[in-house]
Amino acid sequence: MNKDITIQEVEHIAKLSRLEFADGEARCMREHLKKVLAYFETLDGVDVSGVEPTAHILSSVNVLRADAPQQSTPASELLKNAPAAEDGAYIVPRVVE
Repeated sequence: MNKDITIQEVEHIAKLSRLEFADGEARCMREHLKKVLAYFETLDGVDVSGVEPTAHILSSVNVLRADAPQQSTPASELLKNAPAAEDGAYIVPRVVE
C-alpha cells in the first residue's frame, strides 16, 4: 500500500487530536506517521491464522477477592481524619459560585 501522507492530512489529524504544531513540526510528524504506517504494513504481512484472539495475556480468570458483606467503618471514625466536619459530614471549601 505505502500511501504517502500529506501535510494537510497531518494537520487534520492534529486538529482531531487537539494538537498544535509549531513551524516545521508538521513535516517532522509526517515522517513519524509514515514510519508508523509502514510498521503496520509489516504487521499486516504476519500470518496469524492459527492464533486465537486474546483479551488478556495472562490465563487468570478471576483474581478478585470474594465479595462478602462486612461491617463498614463508622462515620465517626472516618470523620476523625477530616480537617473540618459538622453534623456527620466533611466541611470542604466552596468550589462553585
